[in-house]
Amino acid sequence: MAEIIEKSGLRWLWLAAIMLAFDQVTKYWTIQSLDLYESYKISSFFSFTYARNYGAAFSFLGDAGGWQRYLFTAIAILVSGYLVYLLKKNSSAERWINCAYALILSGALGNVIDRIMFGYVVDFLDFDLGFYRWPTFNIADIAIFIGAAIMIFESFFAKQAKPIKQPKGNKNV
Repeated sequence: MAEIIEKSGLRWLWLAAIMLAFDQVTKYWTIQSLDLYESYKISSFFSFTYARNYGAAFSFLGDAGGWQRYLFTAIAILVSGYLVYLLKKNSSAERWINCAYALILSGALGNVIDRIMFGYVVDFLDFDLGFYRWPTFNIADIAIFIGAAIMIFESFFAKQAKPIKQPKGNKNV
C-alpha cells in the first residue's frame, strides 16, 4: 500500500488534509467568535462576516426547502470519490494536476462536513468593493477555485503527448 501511495497521485493527499484542517479550523473560529451575520471589519473592503449558505455556489438553490442539502452532499461525495480515484491513477510526478485534485477534494470535503454537521455551509470571508459585494465564501471555496484554475491552466499549457508517426510504406491493417 505504501508503494502505491508513493508512486501515485495519492501522495498529494497531504495537501488535501492540510487545506481541510485549515478550512475546518477557520469555520470553527467563525462559529465561536461571531454571531450569525455579525461582521468584524478588517479593512474598508474586507470583513469577517458569519453567514450560512444552505445552497451551493452563490447560494444556488439556497431557499429550495432542504432537499438540496442531500443533493449537494451526494454530489460532493461522488466527486470526492472520483478525485481519489484520479489521484490513485496518476503518477506522483504529475504535480500540478494532482495538486489541483487535492485542493478540489479538500474543498468538497470541507463543505460536505458542514452540510452533514449543520445542514448548511459556514461562510465568513466577505469582500465589499463599494460598487460590488462578492457573496461571502470560505477556505473550502478558495481551494476549489484554485484547484479548478490549475486544471484549466494545465489543459491549455500542459505538454501534450505527440502521436507516433508510422513509417512510410508500413501500413498496419
